[in-house]
Formats: sequence, C-alpha cells, structure tokens
Amino acid sequence: MPGPTKGSSVRSRSRRTLRAKIIVVPTVALFLLAAACSSGSSGDSSSGADAVADGSADKPECSDDASIAGPALEPDGIVGQGPNGEAAASPDDIAISAADGEEIKAGNFEVALVFQFAGDWPNGQTRGLTDEFGKYGVKIVSNTEANFKVDKQIANIQNAIQLAPDGIISIPVDDVATAPAYKKVAAAGIKLVFMDNAAQGLEPGKDYQSVISADSQGNGQIAAAKLACYIPEGGTIGIIDFGITFFVTNQRTKGVKDWFAENRPDVTIKEAAFTDPNQAGDVAANFLTANPDVQGVFAVWDGPAAGVIAALRAQGRDIPVTTIDLGDQAATDIATGEYLKGVGAQRPYDQGVAEADAMMLSLIGTDVPDWIGVPSLAVVQNGLRQAYDDAWKKPLPATIEDACAKAEPACG
Repeated sequence: MPGPTKGSSVRSRSRRTLRAKIIVVPTVALFLLAAACSSGSSGDSSSGADAVADGSADKPECSDDASIAGPALEPDGIVGQGPNGEAAASPDDIAISAADGEEIKAGNFEVALVFQFAGDWPNGQTRGLTDEFGKYGVKIVSNTEANFKVDKQIANIQNAIQLAPDGIISIPVDDVATAPAYKKVAAAGIKLVFMDNAAQGLEPGKDYQSVISADSQGNGQIAAAKLACYIPEGGTIGIIDFGITFFVTNQRTKGVKDWFAENRPDVTIKEAAFTDPNQAGDVAANFLTANPDVQGVFAVWDGPAAGVIAALRAQGRDIPVTTIDLGDQAATDIATGEYLKGVGAQRPYDQGVAEADAMMLSLIGTDVPDWIGVPSLAVVQNGLRQAYDDAWKKPLPATIEDACAKAEPACG
C-alpha cells in the first residue's frame, strides 16, 4: 500500500479532547408549542387538522404559513448521546488544518465504504465523502451496500478487508451480528470509522476511531413536535418502528416518546414494528385497520413513512404523518402538503464530510473524539427548498419543484 501506514513514519499527536457542551433538554419553544397544541383542541378525531384550527395555528412552530415554522422546531443543540453515553463533539473539532492537509496528501491513502442499503441517504453520504476525500487525494477503492442483509454485509466487510485499504467507513446493518466481522478490521491494521452506530462490544480508540452521527433524538423531537400540532387533547398517535435493536432508530423513537411524555402526556401512543423494511407498508396497513382511533403517525424513517402514506390512502383516511430523513419521495410528499407534515432530517452530505475528516485525521495519527454529532434539521412545506439544500447541498430536483408548483401554500 503506498504512503505511510499505521506504525510507520506517521507522526504521533496528542488526543483531541474537545467536547462541545451542546446537550439540551427540549427547548422553551417546543414546550410552548406543546401547550398551544394541547389547549382548546377538540377537532374531529378522524383528522388532526382541526386541532390546529382550534388554537395552535397562531403559533409559528405549528403554522406552515410562517417562515419561522421549520427553525422554531429545531433543538438548540445536540440532544442525544453517543452509543456509549458520550457527550457530542462538534464537526468543527475535526477541521483539517493546512498542515494536516499536506500530510494527508503525502499519504496516498485508500478507503473502502460499506453501507447497509442503497438509496438517497447513502448517495448523499457518498457525495460528501467523495468531495472531501478528493480535496486531499484519498481514493475510495470500494463502495458496497447490503440491502439490510446481515450475511451480505459481513461478506462486504470481509471483502473490504481483503482489499487492504488504510481505512473503512461503515454503518452496521445489525450491530450485534456484524460485530465479529468489524473486530477483524482493527486486527488487520485498518482504521475504522462508523456512521451513526458502532457495532456492539467494540471499543473506541482500540477497535474503531469514531462514530459520526446525526442527532437522532433531536430529529425525533422535531417529528414529535410537528405531529403534536395536529393531535387534539387526549388524542392517540401511532408509531411504526423498526423491530431490530439498532441505536439510530432506537434514538429516534426515544426522542419522540420523550417529547410526548414531557410536553403532551395527554396523548396515548400505540406501536407496531417491522423487521423487513420492504414489509413496513403491510405492517402499517394492519396496524391502522386494527387501531381506527389513531389520529397521527410517526414512522421511523422516510421509506416506511411512504408505506404508511400508501396504507392511509388505500384506506381513505386523512391523518398527519411525520418522519425522519429527507429522501426525494419524502420531499415530494411534503411539497404536496397532503399527508407528510414535517420531517426531522439528517444532513447526509455534511455527515459524509465529517466522516472523511475523522478518517483522514486518524490516518495521520491524530486521535479524534469518540462521538461526533451533526445537528438536526427541521423540514416543513414552507421551508422545503432551503432545507433540501441544507441536507443535500443541491437544489430541489425538477420533479419536486413540479409538486411545489401545484401546492397550496407553495413551498418556501
């Protein structure tokens, strides 16, 4: 492998221990939002829209007509903690200096990417990783996905190791079942940076260098706060969750539940779970049929949310949905204003940049924070264009612009 490798002439550096003190409880704005949404809301239980008309529409956090609607939903900082309870460091803490950059360029490093599935989110991550690595001459030698299949990802990890790259960046499909395969990465002398979640039993600084994650709890808060705008006092919501122990999705659902427990304890929460994302729509359809009292739904990410919306449409029900992640289908659904009312979005491009920076610093011998949090992003119809650019670093595609052109009110 060309260039310096672990244990060669790379200079040793002291550990970067900066930790941004940005863990917060739900903000005052979110508390006021809950109070406004829960008071005087006696709308028709078949549609939560009347709940807004009964007193909360004048609150900017609940109004899609107010330009402040999206930002007012966002927490003041990182809400969640890392997989081992770590406080969040900021992406700013791993900025590449001019001297760092020269050393990285001299290394001629190679990196492999191992994703859990193919789609908008991996594509956004890959763009951020590719752009940032490209600045410093780091080559991506492999980019694989596993379609949420454990056996396929284990094979992909093993194949990546066989390529003998300097580093591997990956997100586990299953953080228990894949752990033995990830253990082999460090044993092969390869640096490992995780996206969103570390495999269980692996130690930071020993088995892997860092976890870079979106603020899943913060995004869960955003989704909960927006959904609450449409739920009358004493109402019921449904959660369509991922039925596999997975840190990121667990954190999202925790954010939703914690927000309702603190701000809307009058709301009853019912749940259903899928284990195969391809079956999420069927799970949602059965759940909605069995629970006609549900007045709004949170789906744990945008793919299952599309299944929820399809099920609602098939049943002729008109209730609000919120979710996490801003794929193109979710953006289109927000643009129409029909079912999907709000999203707590990740920032895949920025996360990819941070992952690249953490990996490159590790490759030149710099210790990096164990967990780095990327701030959450609130997305509603009136702020869709700016939010899409913030998340993906590109303008709305033409198909979504077409949906915006037909929307009332128009996308912001």
